[in-house]
Amino acid sequence: MTLQFPKVHKDSKQQVFVSFYIEGKRFRLYGGKRINSTTDPNSYPIPERKSIGKVLAAEIYSYLLNGGVILSYRSAKPISGKHTDLEYLKQALELKSNSNYSTKYKAMLAFSFKCLQKSMTGSLIDAQVLRNTFSRYSSGVSHNTLRRHLNVLFNEAVSMGMESNPMAEIKSKKAKAVLHKPFENVAKVLEEIKGFNHNLHLCCLLTYGCLLRPHREVRELTWGDFSENLDQISLSGSRNKSGRNRIVPVPSFILSSLNTTGITNNIFTGTIQSHNKDYFKTLWSRYKKQSTILTEGQTLYSFRHSGAIDIYKRTASLAKLQKALGHSSINISLTYLRGLDIAELSEEDMPKIEILP
Repeated sequence: MTLQFPKVHKDSKQQVFVSFYIEGKRFRLYGGKRINSTTDPNSYPIPERKSIGKVLAAEIYSYLLNGGVILSYRSAKPISGKHTDLEYLKQALELKSNSNYSTKYKAMLAFSFKCLQKSMTGSLIDAQVLRNTFSRYSSGVSHNTLRRHLNVLFNEAVSMGMESNPMAEIKSKKAKAVLHKPFENVAKVLEEIKGFNHNLHLCCLLTYGCLLRPHREVRELTWGDFSENLDQISLSGSRNKSGRNRIVPVPSFILSSLNTTGITNNIFTGTIQSHNKDYFKTLWSRYKKQSTILTEGQTLYSFRHSGAIDIYKRTASLAKLQKALGHSSINISLTYLRGLDIAELSEEDMPKIEILP
């Protein structure tokens, strides 16, 4: 077997992996688990991941040269003999749990399996068992999340020998759009949040005043994204939803809350690493439980919607609003103005011309 030295790559989510070929088949490893190594490049800060990836590449090369064998992820062997639906599904879950997926993804697969198991009285999984399972998850989001993860397990079970995937009986639901109801008094809500948590308060200030998206654009901000006097933020296209570079003015009322700690440091952690992607979602959930002024439908994104409405009321310019929001289409920006009394066109507003006699 001719073996070339493995190559180190970085995917769109900044995850490092090592790729190599064995007998024409490409393999991709994000960690050393499958070669009995504890090396895990993606447990390190992003700037260090590629160098640790090179260590993993050397370990893989040595492992293969010394006769080590790496099986394909899809090497799940059909289970011999007759087995129940539940046994097939358990095997599918075990295979996925031992694969190189994220901890959160594997936890969701296990949770989905338990949800199904609670509805079973025997080992057969039929349409009635599935209907009983999904009857507990009426909202579009939870229904579709459960459906998606169970589908993964059933497809794996079918590849092992299960007769068919019964999920065809369960259709996806259209999730209701979250309206992110705007605040009537932004200052009052911000004052309450200020007493609850400093980081959440700063996040809400930037979401409202700079119209940044909280869960990535705000969370990943470093002091290097700010201008020298902190009055502008520059975001590269790779870090925002529209894929376009953005320069955003910072309102003066935010400046007093900004205290720099080093150009490469994240503004919330004070280190080169940012908080996990659910950080502000968790903080908001905790704040919401103890708030005395929030109303139904108000979310962390309500600050962005409230900021958008404020800009439009003061400028009456959809073009400025679109630019502030960083949208690729003005139609998307218009959704932020739902509920506003935007004047309809009348005959007097239409173009006029003097008709020649």
